[in-house]
Amino acid sequence: MSEETKDILKEATVDGKFLMYKDRPLVREGNTIIYGNVDDEYILQLIIMTEKEFKGAMVPDKIIIQIMKTDKELSDGERIVKQELKSGLCDAFELGLIWLERLIGD
Repeated sequence: MSEETKDILKEATVDGKFLMYKDRPLVREGNTIIYGNVDDEYILQLIIMTEKEFKGAMVPDKIIIQIMKTDKELSDGERIVKQELKSGLCDAFELGLIWLERLIGD
């Protein structure tokens, strides 16, 4: 996760400028969607790998789901706790939420 993304997430929890879902920020930067609070031990990262056309609009298709530790001392590779490839943003987000909630304990 880039430092810029971390800063955006930090602002989201302080200023409330971004979409909140279940009391956590949901932020999109390019093809990456981050869900979670950087003060928690884990966050959810969704990476949109491909898109497809649906009713004249481009929608996310293949999504990499990653649960990541927020520990800045770890390398990006060491931060990944769980990862899977899924089709469809809704299914990917739902699975990621389940993983995240189990780890955080909500």
